[in-house]
Amino acid sequence: MQRSPQEARPESRTPPSAPSTTPTPAWAAADGSEAAEPIGGLQEYYYELCVEKSQEIKPFILHILQKVDEEIEKGLVGITLNVAGNCRLMPVERVTGEDFWILCRILKNNPYINGLDVRYNLISDVGASYAAELLQKQHNLIYLNLMFNDIGPEGGELIAKALHKNTTLKHLRMTGNKIENKGGMFFAAMLQINSSLEKLDLGDCDLGMQSVIAFATVLTQNQTIKGLNLNRPVLYGEQEESTVHLGHMLKENQCLVELHLCKHDIKNCGMKQLCDALYLNRSLRYLDVSWLSVVSNNIKGEGLVALSQSMKTNPTLSNIYLWGNKFDEATCVAYSDLIHMGRLKSDNTDVEPYVVDGHVYLAEVSNGLKRHYYWTPGYGEACSLSSNAGLTLVPVGQYL
Repeated sequence: MQRSPQEARPESRTPPSAPSTTPTPAWAAADGSEAAEPIGGLQEYYYELCVEKSQEIKPFILHILQKVDEEIEKGLVGITLNVAGNCRLMPVERVTGEDFWILCRILKNNPYINGLDVRYNLISDVGASYAAELLQKQHNLIYLNLMFNDIGPEGGELIAKALHKNTTLKHLRMTGNKIENKGGMFFAAMLQINSSLEKLDLGDCDLGMQSVIAFATVLTQNQTIKGLNLNRPVLYGEQEESTVHLGHMLKENQCLVELHLCKHDIKNCGMKQLCDALYLNRSLRYLDVSWLSVVSNNIKGEGLVALSQSMKTNPTLSNIYLWGNKFDEATCVAYSDLIHMGRLKSDNTDVEPYVVDGHVYLAEVSNGLKRHYYWTPGYGEACSLSSNAGLTLVPVGQYL
């Protein structure tokens, strides 16, 4: 019988008495793996580990584990353990590095869970070390979301090095963790070795010019990565070296489907480099060069028109997001024509044409990853697939 969180957490905080015989949990025997440590459901295992380590028992985590226990009892597989710190439906207690150690212990031998979402928590570099250990020992995990967890360059290094030998993880989200140029270099080096990771999100990680160029260089050879987010690096200089290297990469790479380059301060010269590459590239479907916050790309009419022209010769490119750059009338007409002729579907861009006094203008619309980029709904579904276009283009697991 499924135990409630209240039953699994006695007020005395004394561990439940062990049964006369130690039962083997159903999930431990599912794949014939070595006997696991828990003597009951995930709730009970969590409670006992907390008592053993004198760790605070968090009702929020107990509630989540109860739901997972129920799914396991129903025989479900491919479960994502979602312990997001920004849940809007119940009081949330943020997960710390030590809490995360306990979650990693729970996941270690569990074949039913293949995804872990701990975004918007406080695991820091301490938790990153446990995440690295989990990636080395848990061979079912395909999705790991660590975004906005105060992980720095040292934690980024540990996670990147753990992926040298990991052959199962498909999607890693590190968004908002300030791993900086040092951490970015370790992830670029990892992509020279890892041949299983398909989607990597390093947006808002304070990457530097050196690491962005390193990613562009590595991806001329790596033919596994399908989705890459390099939004908002910290770049200095006016020569757009990184954009030049990214353009060269797109000429060579025929695997990348989704590329995010928001807030790279791309200008017309850099946009022309990317457009030249798009004439040869036949894999990229999603390109985001739009403006998200204070620092924008600085693409003007000539560069934006060149991008629109590339869609006429590149049959693969289907999603373009460009709001926040500098539109002139030629730009507005060019994208209006693409939309009206059906080459660029209205759901696949973040602009919509309208006419005033005979002149064409572009208005912003909420499509692409703008709507659910930093969070996915905690309840219900997005109103349309276009709200999560990147997730549709590169689907490598639940909640991706």
